[in-house]
Amino acid sequence: MYRVVDTASFEGRRKQIASELGARAVRLNRFDSQPGQEGFAHDERESGQEEIYVPVVGTGFILIGDEEVPLEPGRFVLVSADETRQVVAGPEGLSYVVVGAVVGDA
Repeated sequence: MYRVVDTASFEGRRKQIASELGARAVRLNRFDSQPGQEGFAHDERESGQEEIYVPVVGTGFILIGDEEVPLEPGRFVLVSADETRQVVAGPEGLSYVVVGAVVGDA
């Protein structure tokens, strides 16, 4: 069994890729941010989910606590559930994928 989706079939900034594919164990979303656009600052304490941020087009940074970590294609950033994070797109915009899972889930 396999399924395919194309990001062109989604509208809006957030694309719930894993959900659209019918994935049951994987959480994966794609975000397409306009130049300078800021995501919302949040943590995942309630969900217990750790996340990996994967930039695919453009640049920007992820603010983790008080530290700015540059985002660019080829870089992967793991953020634990208890850390506050906020993504900010650079001057040409930023598209990135977030993969998440709850620690200990099978």
